[in-house]
Amino acid sequence: MPRLLRALRGAVAITEDTPAEVATQVEALLREAFARNGIAIEDIVSILFTATDDIQSAFPAQAARERLALGDVPLLCARELNVQGALPGVIRMLAHFYTERERHEVRHVYLGLASTLRPDLDV
Repeated sequence: MPRLLRALRGAVAITEDTPAEVATQVEALLREAFARNGIAIEDIVSILFTATDDIQSAFPAQAARERLALGDVPLLCARELNVQGALPGVIRMLAHFYTERERHEVRHVYLGLASTLRPDLDV
């Protein structure tokens, strides 16, 4: 079966804006996303992170680099849109990876309070 390029979405909400909390939650999000989808580090093409405006203590990409040894994977951070009433303290990710899974088989990951962002997904 050919390996296909797929995209995986996910999010997590932090409880306090500290470098340790950002790192812990990013690590948990990525480990769960990789485990659910059978993704090895060498399968990953790139990861885009966004964070809400209230997260100012650390870069999610730095946490991924340090905690999951993703130093040779292109990682990028950006700001999430500042929409009134949106859930605060949210870090989102979009990972591109190679897999044999069909698009409908990709299991997106929304942890903790972030699960309210996409209740339509099997999380």
